[in-house]
Amino acid sequence: MGTREVYEQKLRTGNLDHDPTINPGLGSARCPRCLSLLNPNSENGEWTITSVLHDATAVAGSGIGGMLSAIHGFNTGIPYVQKHVKGPKWLPFLIGLPPLLMFSAASAAFGGYALPKFAQLTVTSYYAASSASHYGISLLTRHIEETHFPCPARKT
Repeated sequence: MGTREVYEQKLRTGNLDHDPTINPGLGSARCPRCLSLLNPNSENGEWTITSVLHDATAVAGSGIGGMLSAIHGFNTGIPYVQKHVKGPKWLPFLIGLPPLLMFSAASAAFGGYALPKFAQLTVTSYYAASSASHYGISLLTRHIEETHFPCPARKT
């Protein structure tokens, strides 16, 4: 079966969104809702980002936080230690390395926590603004239609 046949079969069964397919032409065996950015949280009525997006942003945040803090630590921390610790060339590096690693680990942990929260904030803000905009346009369109194109069958 090709793409069109699989799609039409799914339309006929009426379960296109919830019935994943392994047939060629309609993608993988994953439900299309799994690739959405938001999940409704029925417990408290809020929307949360999907676990795939949360995990991806956590990994990216950890990497970015660790990398940036390591670069910053090497550029500022090691020269500071070299200025205050006298001795062989390797001694300031040996003394400055443990605090640098702790700073990088803390920054990676913070990045792994903060970036998913920031993604949650931006995605839900976008959807809220988009929803409000669509609602406003819908109200405006309805007002224009009722004012300029009155329907005799509908009584308001």
